[in-house]
Amino acid sequence: MRIMINSTQVSYFTLAAYFDTRHFKYLFFMILTSLYLLIICANVLLIVVICLNRSLHEPMYLFLCSLFVNELYGSTGLFPFLLVQILSDIHTVSVPFCFLQIFCLYSYGGVEFFTLAIMSYDRYLAICYPLQYNTRMTSNKVTMLTSLVWFYPFLSNIFIVYCLTASLQLCGNNINKVYCDNYYIVKLACSDTTVNNVFGLVHMFTVIFGLIMLILYTYMRILKVCFSGSKQTRQKAVSTCTPHLASLLNFSFGCFFEIVQSRFNLNSLPNILRIVLSLYWLTCQPLVNPLLYGLKMSKIRLVYKSLLFRKKM
Repeated sequence: MRIMINSTQVSYFTLAAYFDTRHFKYLFFMILTSLYLLIICANVLLIVVICLNRSLHEPMYLFLCSLFVNELYGSTGLFPFLLVQILSDIHTVSVPFCFLQIFCLYSYGGVEFFTLAIMSYDRYLAICYPLQYNTRMTSNKVTMLTSLVWFYPFLSNIFIVYCLTASLQLCGNNINKVYCDNYYIVKLACSDTTVNNVFGLVHMFTVIFGLIMLILYTYMRILKVCFSGSKQTRQKAVSTCTPHLASLLNFSFGCFFEIVQSRFNLNSLPNILRIVLSLYWLTCQPLVNPLLYGLKMSKIRLVYKSLLFRKKM
């Protein structure tokens, strides 16, 4: 029988997924530091390029700017924490900081998914209704959609973390991960978690599935226009949709493995593999996005080249 421990008596959580890497911890520290610095430089560079060039002050690039800001937000919620934990001999985290990290990482995921859905809607309007695009995607609408992209995930995760999870009574404080995770804390609960589970299911079948249906619908319409349109239309669709689709698939792939790992027992897999899979959606996406959009989108490439040319002159 498990001992009942009130959540107010738990002062810290132990991250049980860490293992002794001996002197390799310094190698891992250097690799993650380099990755974090690369993420910061790549995303900040593209934010500056978009903000300083009026030719890029279009809805698609403003949504991209919001996406790059979110990559900085999400990676900052993870990397400094990981770097401290790698060098530490005791892998514990205080309850308030753990809930703060959960809020940051979950809101990052929400903003990411919402932004990708809004961008697919933007591409749908640009390709399927090119003559009406400017009247349908106005500056006011861009502001409203960008506000929604940030407001809803922040509000919903404040409710999930600080109203639902923080009020649970816990039977332990061991989290079998390298960072804090809401579902793992819910699994530690001795009290009734019905409200948490119902809210999670309702949220999944309304908001998440709604966004997935929006993305599928927009791409079905885009594909229909591509197959029936001219060669120029197809080229435009491919050049603008390829990086977005690649980003969406990469993020979905990472989230899928994270959900599977949380819900099912994967102890048969090596511990290092489980750690890599749980970190994939938080470490690869912030680096993949600036590389994808920076290299694939011709307008950003041209502006970047012109800036480099000016510096050389």
